[in-house]
Amino acid sequence: MNTKVFKINIANFAKIKFLELINFIDFFKRRTPDNASNFSLASFKVMVQKEITDHIRNWRFIILFAIIALACMGTLFSTLADTAKTFATNNSENTFFFLNLFTKSDGTLPSFFVFVGFLGPLFGISLGFDAISSEQNKGTLSRVMAQPIPRDYIINAKFLAGIIVISVMLFTLSFLVIGAGLVALGIPPTAEEFIRIVIYTILSIVYVSFWLNLSILFSVRFKQPATSALSGLAVWLFFTIFYPLIVNIIIKGSEPSKFASESKIFIYQKLKFYLVQIMPSELFNEITSALLVPSVRSLSPLTMEQMHGAIPSSLPIGQSLLLVWPQVTGLLALTLLCFLFSYVIFMKREIRSRG
Repeated sequence: MNTKVFKINIANFAKIKFLELINFIDFFKRRTPDNASNFSLASFKVMVQKEITDHIRNWRFIILFAIIALACMGTLFSTLADTAKTFATNNSENTFFFLNLFTKSDGTLPSFFVFVGFLGPLFGISLGFDAISSEQNKGTLSRVMAQPIPRDYIINAKFLAGIIVISVMLFTLSFLVIGAGLVALGIPPTAEEFIRIVIYTILSIVYVSFWLNLSILFSVRFKQPATSALSGLAVWLFFTIFYPLIVNIIIKGSEPSKFASESKIFIYQKLKFYLVQIMPSELFNEITSALLVPSVRSLSPLTMEQMHGAIPSSLPIGQSLLLVWPQVTGLLALTLLCFLFSYVIFMKREIRSRG
């Protein structure tokens, strides 16, 4: 009898220990890095969705998007209304009909890419100038950082949400232009035209993202949103108005005489070319010119030996990309550099609760 009771107790003890082991394994599985990473990714996704919702519901975004859309659609319809005069001639310049919709104008309004190059920076600055400073002033930033999420998720979510909003806006406008051209022409664009337009749209996103990152950098650096907004607008005005004036003064002062040698004239043209490469808008304009105007074969000055024997023709898409690869690399470098500075400053910044 005692032996039977002892065996039953041993069996119950083993069963209890086995259940405790299963519970321990389940608890350990819940604490594994995979589940922790899944939780972190889910929280990051929620943060990105929240930032996108805040942008879309903001009247600042709605007004600027409406202005850009109306401006681009206005120049598109004015170009289509003048189709008979602009695209009736059968020459090499007008063979790319859908590309001409982005670059040509009837003179009443600037072309599509001019509006994107001028209003795009304002759109990027408006999305990021109060990304960090406004939340810190409201006291919500310290509350978010008190949650069990990595600190860099905050600035990464704001950056990614801004890029998503910019991408949706620019792709929507580009496809609207393609749709309007499809209705006006009655035939779809060629594969090369479509690829050029898509690449142009992606690089436009990079260009606007540079201004987004610059405004986020100022938002991290300054505590007041007004100071951040004015700093971003000051940089935009400097590169849009004042820096070209400075370049013109330098170029005017170093202009060679009409009797100068060919080498001096070439050096002068090179100086003009390199001085404007500092401007992000000039990099974007050169990229646009090479992608949307396939007949452009060079962006820098050429010597007479290089021009000798050249046959005027359109470049394939691969050659056009090689032509603007330095400009694309420079624009990407500026964008990543601004984000790197924003990231480092934000990670080292001390943020305290207002209470």
